[in-house]
Amino acid sequence: MRVNSGSSANLVAFSALTSDLLKGRRIQKGDEVITAAAGFPTTVAPIIQFGAKPVFVDLELEDGTYNVSLESIKEAFVPGKTKAVVLAHTLGNPFAVKEIAAFCKENSIWLMEDNCDALGSTYEGNYTGTFGDIATSSFYPPHHITMGEGGAVYTDNSLLKRAAESFRDWGRDCWCPSGKDNTCNKRFGWSLGELPEAYDHKYIYRHFGYNLKVTEMQASIGIAQLKKVDSFSDSRRRNFEFFRENLEEFSGKVILPNPTKDSSPSWFGFPITLKESFKKSRKEVVSELEDLGIQTRMLFAGNMLLHPMFDSIRGDESVYRVVGDLKNSTRICNDTFWVGVFPGIDSNKAEYMLSCLRKVLGE
Repeated sequence: MRVNSGSSANLVAFSALTSDLLKGRRIQKGDEVITAAAGFPTTVAPIIQFGAKPVFVDLELEDGTYNVSLESIKEAFVPGKTKAVVLAHTLGNPFAVKEIAAFCKENSIWLMEDNCDALGSTYEGNYTGTFGDIATSSFYPPHHITMGEGGAVYTDNSLLKRAAESFRDWGRDCWCPSGKDNTCNKRFGWSLGELPEAYDHKYIYRHFGYNLKVTEMQASIGIAQLKKVDSFSDSRRRNFEFFRENLEEFSGKVILPNPTKDSSPSWFGFPITLKESFKKSRKEVVSELEDLGIQTRMLFAGNMLLHPMFDSIRGDESVYRVVGDLKNSTRICNDTFWVGVFPGIDSNKAEYMLSCLRKVLGE
């Protein structure tokens, strides 16, 4: 199901998990949802905005995977309170999604995969975004494919599909596609809420929804881009491997990224974390690289709890819960950055980027 952005996809996907269509399995206000402290804010925003309680866990850093582990999920899990796990595959590197999906299924809790940075990534030979109950993609220009703006929600659960489409399409209960009427064969035969009898089903609203549809023109661009996913992913993997192999000499100074075991990431970027013994600050390193024409990025929000959006709720245990000290998420705020591996980086550009990285990291 296409939507107008990856952030909207996350909003729709999480909202679907709160639908009354799910009856006893729906997420309700105050229910706990396990998620990562380090990542992109719109993975977490729908949880807080709905009134559920995010439970923040740290990610792994020293192994270079930048992902939440199954062990941290188990530590955060509270029977009867935990209703879902919502996680992103960090910079395209899959988390242990098969194992975490199995844990969620065993405990009858939802798994929502934020696959926005990982289109084309695989875990044990299967694409990320296919393990959880519902998943999302982003087609913003820096991502693996683009529609200018756009996103997608995907699921193989028919109830989640119906709920997601309702939230996307104004909250209406009707599931007729545009231009079609009476798919249910009782358009004027529904009795829902306190509406008068025979009210038109096309104008009955089950959810407090939105209008998050994408245009047909954008969708046509997306269809054309889909044909290029494999070649784009191959280029991203090639560029990542080039930097990983040629920066190994600096492994004593920085933490270099590594794929999660049994995965083949379609990398979104190449993260680097400065070790505590490194003589320069992250600010100095990224400033020098930027001066050389190499753009850098933070690992998104780093520790989200340090941002001003938490000022009004900081420390309020009725709103969120923290498991552990989040030391790795905080360290990412101070010592981590990443550079691009997008397909447009040809061999000449890659060589120049490498020379700049060597110059800055080697001093």
